[in-house]
Amino acid sequence: MVRLGIGKFRWTIIGLLVGAMVINYLARSVMGVAAPVILTEQGISNAEYGWITSAFQLGVMFQPIAGYFLDSAGLRIGFALCVAIWSLVTMAHALVNGWFGFAALRGLLGLAEGSAQPAGQKLVAEWFPSRERGLAGGVYNIGASFGAVFAPPLVAWAVMVHSWRLAFLVAGGIGLVWALLWLINYDTPARHHRLGEAERDYILSGQEARLAARAERPSLLSMARRRDLWGIALPRMLADPVWGMLSFWMPLYLARARGFDLGQIALFAWLPFLAADLGCLFGPAVVTFLQRRHVDLIDARRWAFTLGAVLMTGMAFVGLASHPFAAIALLCLGGFAHQTLSVTVITMASDLFPKNEVATAAGMAGMAGNLGLLVFSLLLGQMVDQVGYTPFFVLLGLLDLVGAALLWILVRKPQ
Repeated sequence: MVRLGIGKFRWTIIGLLVGAMVINYLARSVMGVAAPVILTEQGISNAEYGWITSAFQLGVMFQPIAGYFLDSAGLRIGFALCVAIWSLVTMAHALVNGWFGFAALRGLLGLAEGSAQPAGQKLVAEWFPSRERGLAGGVYNIGASFGAVFAPPLVAWAVMVHSWRLAFLVAGGIGLVWALLWLINYDTPARHHRLGEAERDYILSGQEARLAARAERPSLLSMARRRDLWGIALPRMLADPVWGMLSFWMPLYLARARGFDLGQIALFAWLPFLAADLGCLFGPAVVTFLQRRHVDLIDARRWAFTLGAVLMTGMAFVGLASHPFAAIALLCLGGFAHQTLSVTVITMASDLFPKNEVATAAGMAGMAGNLGLLVFSLLLGQMVDQVGYTPFFVLLGLLDLVGAALLWILVRKPQ
Protein backbone atom coordinates (compact mmCIF):
# COMPACT_ATOMS: atom_id res chain seq x y z
CA MET A 1 0.00 0.00 0.00
CA VAL A 2 1.15 3.52 -0.80
CA ARG A 3 1.58 5.56 2.38
CA LEU A 4 -0.38 8.80 2.76
CA GLY A 5 1.50 12.07 2.39
CA ILE A 6 4.37 10.84 0.22
CA GLY A 7 3.22 12.66 -2.93
CA LYS A 8 2.48 11.43 -6.44
CA PHE A 9 4.84 13.48 -8.58
CA ARG A 10 6.35 10.31 -10.04
CA TRP A 11 3.03 9.75 -11.84
CA THR A 12 3.29 13.22 -13.38
CA ILE A 13 6.68 12.19 -14.75
CA ILE A 14 5.29 8.97 -16.23
CA GLY A 15 2.47 11.04 -17.73
CA LEU A 16 5.08 13.16 -19.51
CA LEU A 17 6.61 9.97 -20.92
CA VAL A 18 3.17 8.79 -22.07
CA GLY A 19 3.09 11.89 -24.28
CA ALA A 20 6.38 10.84 -25.88
CA MET A 21 5.08 7.33 -26.54
CA VAL A 22 1.89 8.71 -28.13
CA ILE A 23 3.97 10.88 -30.45
CA ASN A 24 6.42 8.04 -31.15
CA TYR A 25 3.75 5.62 -32.32
CA LEU A 26 1.73 8.31 -34.07
CA ALA A 27 4.78 9.19 -36.15
CA ARG A 28 5.56 5.59 -37.04
CA SER A 29 1.90 4.62 -37.70
CA VAL A 30 1.07 7.38 -40.19
CA MET A 31 2.89 5.49 -42.94
CA GLY A 32 0.90 2.32 -42.38
CA VAL A 33 -2.48 4.07 -42.36
CA ALA A 34 -1.63 6.13 -45.43
CA ALA A 35 -0.15 3.11 -47.24
CA PRO A 36 -3.22 2.33 -49.41
CA VAL A 37 -3.19 5.93 -50.71
CA ILE A 38 0.60 6.26 -51.01
CA LEU A 39 1.12 2.90 -52.72
CA THR A 40 -1.56 3.67 -55.31
CA GLU A 41 -0.35 7.23 -55.93
CA GLN A 42 3.34 6.31 -56.08
CA GLY A 43 2.97 2.98 -57.89
CA ILE A 44 4.72 1.09 -55.05
CA SER A 45 4.32 -2.71 -55.00
CA ASN A 46 3.72 -4.92 -51.97
CA ALA A 47 7.31 -6.19 -52.20
CA GLU A 48 8.66 -2.61 -52.26
CA TYR A 49 6.43 -1.70 -49.32
CA GLY A 50 7.93 -4.68 -47.51
CA TRP A 51 11.36 -3.07 -47.98
CA ILE A 52 10.01 0.26 -46.67
CA THR A 53 8.67 -1.31 -43.48
CA SER A 54 11.80 -3.44 -43.11
CA ALA A 55 14.02 -0.35 -43.33
CA PHE A 56 12.25 1.03 -40.28
CA GLN A 57 12.84 -2.20 -38.37
CA LEU A 58 16.48 -2.22 -39.43
CA GLY A 59 16.84 1.25 -37.91
CA VAL A 60 15.09 0.27 -34.69
CA MET A 61 17.43 -2.71 -34.38
CA PHE A 62 20.10 -0.23 -33.30
CA GLN A 63 18.22 0.12 -29.98
CA PRO A 64 21.28 -1.10 -28.04
CA ILE A 65 23.16 1.96 -29.28
CA ALA A 66 20.22 4.20 -28.35
CA GLY A 67 20.05 2.57 -24.90
CA TYR A 68 23.81 2.91 -24.39
CA PHE A 69 23.57 6.58 -25.41
CA LEU A 70 20.77 7.21 -22.90
CA ASP A 71 22.64 5.38 -20.11
CA SER A 72 25.69 7.53 -20.86
CA ALA A 73 24.14 10.95 -21.61
CA GLY A 74 21.17 10.73 -19.26
CA LEU A 75 17.49 10.93 -20.06
CA ARG A 76 16.99 14.69 -19.97
CA ILE A 77 19.34 15.72 -22.78
CA GLY A 78 19.64 12.37 -24.54
CA PHE A 79 15.95 11.65 -24.96
CA ALA A 80 15.10 15.24 -25.93
CA LEU A 81 17.66 15.00 -28.72
CA CYS A 82 16.24 11.68 -29.95
CA VAL A 83 12.67 13.02 -30.01
CA ALA A 84 13.74 16.15 -31.90
CA ILE A 85 15.55 14.04 -34.52
CA TRP A 86 12.66 11.63 -35.10
CA SER A 87 10.26 14.59 -35.38
CA LEU A 88 12.35 16.25 -38.09
CA VAL A 89 12.66 12.95 -39.97
CA THR A 90 8.88 12.47 -39.75
CA MET A 91 8.31 15.89 -41.30
CA ALA A 92 10.77 15.05 -44.08
CA HIS A 93 8.42 12.25 -45.25
CA ALA A 94 6.26 14.98 -46.79
CA LEU A 95 9.06 15.85 -49.23
CA VAL A 96 9.89 12.47 -50.80
CA ASN A 97 8.58 10.35 -53.66
CA GLY A 98 9.28 6.73 -54.60
CA TRP A 99 9.84 3.68 -52.45
CA PHE A 100 13.59 4.20 -52.02
CA GLY A 101 13.18 7.69 -50.54
CA PHE A 102 10.58 6.39 -48.10
CA ALA A 103 12.81 3.45 -47.17
CA ALA A 104 15.77 5.75 -46.42
CA LEU A 105 13.66 7.98 -44.16
CA ARG A 106 12.07 5.01 -42.44
CA GLY A 107 15.51 3.70 -41.56
CA LEU A 108 16.47 7.05 -40.00
CA LEU A 109 13.13 7.23 -38.20
CA GLY A 110 13.61 3.77 -36.72
CA LEU A 111 17.11 4.68 -35.53
CA ALA A 112 15.81 7.70 -33.58
CA GLU A 113 12.53 6.17 -32.42
CA GLY A 114 14.35 3.13 -31.08
CA SER A 115 15.23 5.27 -28.06
CA ALA A 116 11.64 5.28 -26.72
CA GLN A 117 11.47 1.87 -25.02
CA PRO A 118 14.96 2.08 -23.46
CA ALA A 119 14.07 5.57 -22.20
CA GLY A 120 10.82 4.25 -20.73
CA GLN A 121 12.52 1.40 -18.93
CA LYS A 122 15.27 3.65 -17.59
CA LEU A 123 12.69 6.14 -16.30
CA VAL A 124 10.63 3.38 -14.63
CA ALA A 125 13.76 1.97 -12.98
CA GLU A 126 14.80 5.40 -11.67
CA TRP A 127 11.44 6.79 -10.60
CA PHE A 128 9.46 3.82 -9.24
CA PRO A 129 9.82 1.23 -6.47
CA SER A 130 9.71 -2.37 -7.65
CA ARG A 131 6.10 -2.89 -6.56
CA GLU A 132 4.90 -0.13 -8.92
CA ARG A 133 7.06 -0.81 -11.97
CA GLY A 134 4.60 -3.13 -13.68
CA LEU A 135 1.79 -0.58 -13.47
CA ALA A 136 4.11 2.27 -14.49
CA GLY A 137 5.29 0.23 -17.49
CA GLY A 138 1.70 -0.53 -18.46
CA VAL A 139 0.74 3.14 -18.18
CA TYR A 140 3.50 4.45 -20.41
CA ASN A 141 2.93 1.68 -22.97
CA ILE A 142 -0.65 2.89 -23.27
CA GLY A 143 0.92 5.78 -25.14
CA ALA A 144 2.06 3.40 -27.86
CA SER A 145 -1.49 2.22 -28.47
CA PHE A 146 -2.98 5.71 -28.32
CA GLY A 147 -0.49 6.95 -30.90
CA ALA A 148 -1.69 4.23 -33.26
CA VAL A 149 -5.33 5.05 -32.36
CA PHE A 150 -4.87 8.67 -33.44
CA ALA A 151 -3.14 7.86 -36.74
CA PRO A 152 -6.21 6.73 -38.79
CA PRO A 153 -8.32 9.86 -38.11
CA LEU A 154 -5.25 12.10 -38.60
CA VAL A 155 -4.54 10.60 -42.03
CA ALA A 156 -8.20 10.75 -43.06
CA TRP A 157 -8.38 14.42 -42.00
CA ALA A 158 -5.11 15.25 -43.78
CA VAL A 159 -6.29 13.65 -47.03
CA MET A 160 -9.56 15.60 -46.87
CA VAL A 161 -7.86 18.92 -46.09
CA HIS A 162 -4.74 18.65 -48.25
CA SER A 163 -2.99 15.28 -48.72
CA TRP A 164 -1.29 12.48 -46.79
CA ARG A 165 1.82 14.67 -46.63
CA LEU A 166 0.12 17.00 -44.14
CA ALA A 167 -0.24 14.13 -41.65
CA PHE A 168 3.55 13.72 -41.48
CA LEU A 169 4.05 17.46 -40.95
CA VAL A 170 1.54 17.57 -38.09
CA ALA A 171 2.97 14.47 -36.35
CA GLY A 172 6.52 15.83 -36.59
CA GLY A 173 5.57 19.30 -35.37
CA ILE A 174 3.91 17.88 -32.26
CA GLY A 175 7.12 15.98 -31.46
CA LEU A 176 9.26 19.13 -31.58
CA VAL A 177 6.95 20.85 -29.08
CA TRP A 178 7.15 17.84 -26.74
CA ALA A 179 10.98 17.78 -26.84
CA LEU A 180 11.01 21.36 -25.55
CA LEU A 181 8.55 20.50 -22.75
CA TRP A 182 10.73 17.54 -21.74
CA LEU A 183 13.82 19.73 -21.43
CA ILE A 184 11.93 22.18 -19.24
CA ASN A 185 10.22 19.65 -16.94
CA TYR A 186 12.41 16.52 -16.60
CA ASP A 187 15.27 15.72 -14.24
CA THR A 188 16.40 12.73 -12.17
CA PRO A 189 14.72 12.02 -8.79
CA ALA A 190 17.92 13.06 -7.00
CA ARG A 191 17.89 16.53 -8.60
CA HIS A 192 14.25 17.30 -9.37
CA HIS A 193 13.19 20.38 -7.40
CA ARG A 194 9.48 19.46 -7.45
CA LEU A 195 9.96 16.04 -5.87
CA GLY A 196 9.31 16.00 -2.11
CA GLU A 197 11.70 14.31 0.30
CA ALA A 198 9.05 11.85 1.48
CA GLU A 199 8.33 10.67 -2.05
CA ARG A 200 12.06 10.53 -2.88
CA ASP A 201 12.63 8.29 0.13
CA TYR A 202 9.65 6.14 -0.83
CA ILE A 203 11.06 5.61 -4.33
CA LEU A 204 14.56 4.77 -3.13
CA SER A 205 13.47 2.53 -0.27
CA GLY A 206 11.38 0.39 -2.62
CA GLN A 207 14.21 -0.34 -5.04
CA GLU A 208 16.34 -3.44 -4.76
CA ALA A 209 19.90 -2.86 -3.58
CA ARG A 210 21.20 -5.35 -6.16
CA LEU A 211 19.82 -3.10 -8.96
CA ALA A 212 21.42 0.11 -7.71
CA ALA A 213 23.38 2.05 -10.32
CA ARG A 214 27.08 1.24 -10.52
CA ALA A 215 29.86 3.61 -11.41
CA GLU A 216 31.06 1.80 -14.51
CA ARG A 217 29.38 2.07 -17.89
CA PRO A 218 27.52 -1.01 -19.16
CA SER A 219 29.47 -3.44 -21.35
CA LEU A 220 27.54 -4.61 -24.41
CA LEU A 221 29.71 -7.71 -24.75
CA SER A 222 29.35 -8.82 -21.14
CA MET A 223 25.59 -8.21 -21.20
CA ALA A 224 25.24 -10.23 -24.40
CA ARG A 225 26.61 -13.24 -22.49
CA ARG A 226 23.90 -13.05 -19.83
CA ARG A 227 21.24 -15.72 -19.88
CA ASP A 228 18.59 -13.34 -18.49
CA LEU A 229 19.06 -11.00 -21.44
CA TRP A 230 18.33 -13.79 -23.92
CA GLY A 231 15.43 -14.86 -21.72
CA ILE A 232 13.62 -11.58 -22.42
CA ALA A 233 15.08 -10.92 -25.89
CA LEU A 234 13.99 -14.13 -27.63
CA PRO A 235 10.32 -13.89 -26.50
CA ARG A 236 10.30 -10.30 -27.78
CA MET A 237 11.70 -11.46 -31.13
CA LEU A 238 8.74 -13.82 -31.45
CA ALA A 239 6.14 -11.35 -30.13
CA ASP A 240 6.92 -8.06 -31.89
CA PRO A 241 5.81 -9.11 -35.42
CA VAL A 242 2.20 -8.83 -34.17
CA TRP A 243 2.64 -5.12 -33.50
CA GLY A 244 4.24 -4.69 -36.92
CA MET A 245 1.26 -6.40 -38.54
CA LEU A 246 -1.18 -4.09 -36.73
CA SER A 247 0.81 -0.88 -37.32
CA PHE A 248 2.12 -1.31 -40.87
CA TRP A 249 0.12 -4.03 -42.61
CA MET A 250 -3.39 -4.03 -41.10
CA PRO A 251 -4.64 -0.97 -43.07
CA LEU A 252 -3.34 -2.52 -46.30
CA TYR A 253 -4.93 -5.86 -45.36
CA LEU A 254 -8.29 -4.20 -44.66
CA ALA A 255 -8.11 -2.29 -47.96
CA ARG A 256 -6.99 -5.09 -50.26
CA ALA A 257 -8.30 -8.28 -48.61
CA ARG A 258 -11.46 -6.93 -46.96
CA GLY A 259 -12.38 -4.11 -49.38
CA PHE A 260 -12.27 -1.21 -46.87
CA ASP A 261 -11.92 2.35 -48.17
CA LEU A 262 -9.98 5.08 -46.31
CA GLY A 263 -13.08 6.22 -44.44
CA GLN A 264 -13.81 2.69 -43.18
CA ILE A 265 -10.16 2.26 -42.20
CA ALA A 266 -10.40 5.48 -40.17
CA LEU A 267 -13.54 4.12 -38.46
CA PHE A 268 -12.25 0.65 -37.58
CA ALA A 269 -8.43 0.45 -37.74
CA TRP A 270 -8.01 2.12 -34.34
CA LEU A 271 -10.06 -0.49 -32.46
CA PRO A 272 -7.25 -3.09 -32.08
CA PHE A 273 -5.10 -0.37 -30.53
CA LEU A 274 -7.83 0.58 -28.09
CA ALA A 275 -7.97 -3.10 -27.10
CA ALA A 276 -4.18 -2.98 -26.78
CA ASP A 277 -4.54 -0.15 -24.24
CA LEU A 278 -6.63 -2.47 -22.09
CA GLY A 279 -3.94 -5.13 -22.44
CA CYS A 280 -1.36 -2.64 -21.13
CA LEU A 281 -3.34 -2.49 -17.88
CA PHE A 282 -4.43 -6.13 -17.82
CA GLY A 283 -0.87 -7.52 -17.83
CA PRO A 284 0.23 -5.57 -14.72
CA ALA A 285 -3.12 -6.34 -13.06
CA VAL A 286 -2.48 -10.08 -13.50
CA VAL A 287 1.00 -9.69 -11.98
CA THR A 288 -0.41 -7.75 -9.01
CA PHE A 289 -3.15 -10.35 -8.50
CA LEU A 290 -0.59 -13.16 -8.41
CA GLN A 291 1.82 -11.29 -6.13
CA ARG A 292 -0.96 -10.73 -3.60
CA ARG A 293 -1.26 -14.51 -3.55
CA HIS A 294 2.44 -14.79 -2.72
CA VAL A 295 3.68 -15.64 -6.22
CA ASP A 296 7.24 -14.44 -6.80
CA LEU A 297 7.52 -11.30 -9.02
CA ILE A 298 9.42 -13.03 -11.83
CA ASP A 299 7.04 -16.01 -11.82
CA ALA A 300 4.05 -13.64 -11.81
CA ARG A 301 5.40 -11.90 -14.89
CA ARG A 302 5.98 -15.26 -16.60
CA TRP A 303 2.41 -16.35 -15.89
CA ALA A 304 1.04 -13.05 -17.25
CA PHE A 305 3.09 -13.54 -20.43
CA THR A 306 1.84 -17.11 -20.76
CA LEU A 307 -1.79 -16.00 -20.41
CA GLY A 308 -1.24 -13.43 -23.14
CA ALA A 309 0.31 -16.09 -25.37
CA VAL A 310 -2.73 -18.34 -24.96
CA LEU A 311 -5.06 -15.45 -25.85
CA MET A 312 -2.91 -14.68 -28.87
CA THR A 313 -3.91 -17.97 -30.51
CA GLY A 314 -7.14 -16.25 -31.57
CA MET A 315 -5.04 -14.24 -34.06
CA ALA A 316 -4.57 -17.42 -36.10
CA PHE A 317 -8.20 -17.24 -37.26
CA VAL A 318 -8.22 -13.65 -38.65
CA GLY A 319 -7.71 -14.73 -42.25
CA LEU A 320 -10.34 -17.47 -41.93
CA ALA A 321 -13.09 -15.19 -40.59
CA SER A 322 -15.99 -15.02 -43.03
CA HIS A 323 -17.15 -11.50 -42.04
CA PRO A 324 -14.92 -8.39 -41.93
CA PHE A 325 -16.28 -7.46 -38.48
CA ALA A 326 -15.26 -10.88 -37.14
CA ALA A 327 -11.76 -10.25 -38.50
CA ILE A 328 -11.69 -6.85 -36.74
CA ALA A 329 -12.79 -8.53 -33.48
CA LEU A 330 -9.98 -11.09 -33.73
CA LEU A 331 -7.48 -8.33 -34.50
CA CYS A 332 -8.71 -6.58 -31.34
CA LEU A 333 -8.08 -9.78 -29.37
CA GLY A 334 -4.61 -9.91 -30.89
CA GLY A 335 -3.88 -6.31 -29.85
CA PHE A 336 -5.12 -6.99 -26.30
CA ALA A 337 -3.12 -10.22 -25.98
CA HIS A 338 0.03 -8.72 -27.45
CA GLN A 339 0.17 -5.79 -25.05
CA THR A 340 -0.68 -8.08 -22.12
CA LEU A 341 2.46 -10.10 -22.76
CA SER A 342 4.59 -7.36 -24.31
CA VAL A 343 4.38 -4.88 -21.44
CA THR A 344 5.14 -7.79 -19.09
CA VAL A 345 8.37 -8.89 -20.78
CA ILE A 346 9.49 -5.30 -21.46
CA THR A 347 9.17 -4.44 -17.76
CA MET A 348 11.38 -7.39 -16.81
CA ALA A 349 14.46 -5.44 -17.95
CA SER A 350 14.02 -3.18 -14.90
CA ASP A 351 13.58 -6.26 -12.66
CA LEU A 352 16.77 -7.99 -13.77
CA PHE A 353 19.36 -5.27 -14.52
CA PRO A 354 20.95 -2.40 -12.52
CA LYS A 355 19.86 1.17 -13.25
CA ASN A 356 22.96 2.00 -15.27
CA GLU A 357 22.35 -1.06 -17.49
CA VAL A 358 18.56 -1.12 -17.82
CA ALA A 359 18.29 1.11 -20.93
CA THR A 360 21.06 -0.89 -22.63
CA ALA A 361 19.36 -4.19 -21.72
CA ALA A 362 16.00 -2.91 -22.95
CA GLY A 363 17.66 -1.74 -26.15
CA MET A 364 19.27 -5.12 -26.78
CA ALA A 365 15.98 -6.92 -26.16
CA GLY A 366 14.28 -4.40 -28.43
CA MET A 367 16.84 -5.14 -31.15
CA ALA A 368 15.84 -8.80 -30.99
CA GLY A 369 12.17 -7.85 -31.20
CA ASN A 370 12.75 -5.71 -34.25
CA LEU A 371 14.85 -8.42 -35.89
CA GLY A 372 11.77 -10.64 -35.67
CA LEU A 373 9.64 -7.89 -37.15
CA LEU A 374 12.20 -7.24 -39.91
CA VAL A 375 12.21 -10.88 -41.02
CA PHE A 376 8.42 -11.06 -40.81
CA SER A 377 7.94 -7.88 -42.89
CA LEU A 378 10.33 -9.09 -45.59
CA LEU A 379 8.58 -12.46 -45.82
CA LEU A 380 5.16 -10.83 -45.88
CA GLY A 381 6.12 -8.30 -48.54
CA GLN A 382 7.65 -10.97 -50.77
CA MET A 383 5.01 -13.68 -50.33
CA VAL A 384 1.61 -12.07 -49.68
CA ASP A 385 0.72 -11.88 -53.38
CA GLN A 386 1.39 -15.63 -53.74
CA VAL A 387 -0.01 -17.10 -50.50
CA GLY A 388 -2.28 -14.37 -49.08
CA TYR A 389 -2.37 -13.13 -45.48
CA THR A 390 -3.87 -16.22 -43.79
CA PRO A 391 -0.61 -18.20 -43.22
CA PHE A 392 0.96 -15.15 -41.60
CA PHE A 393 -1.92 -14.74 -39.16
CA VAL A 394 -1.62 -18.44 -38.22
CA LEU A 395 2.09 -17.96 -37.57
CA LEU A 396 1.43 -14.92 -35.38
CA GLY A 397 -1.09 -16.89 -33.34
CA LEU A 398 1.45 -19.57 -32.40
CA LEU A 399 4.82 -17.84 -31.98
CA ASP A 400 4.13 -16.46 -28.51
CA LEU A 401 3.57 -19.94 -27.11
CA VAL A 402 7.20 -20.67 -28.00
CA GLY A 403 8.18 -17.33 -26.45
CA ALA A 404 6.44 -18.26 -23.19
CA ALA A 405 8.37 -21.54 -23.03
CA LEU A 406 11.66 -19.68 -23.53
CA LEU A 407 10.78 -17.18 -20.80
CA TRP A 408 10.27 -20.01 -18.31
CA ILE A 409 13.43 -21.85 -19.37
CA LEU A 410 15.99 -19.03 -19.68
CA VAL A 411 15.13 -16.37 -17.07
CA ARG A 412 16.43 -17.16 -13.59
CA LYS A 413 15.00 -15.70 -10.42
CA PRO A 414 17.40 -13.12 -8.90
CA GLN A 415 19.05 -14.24 -5.67
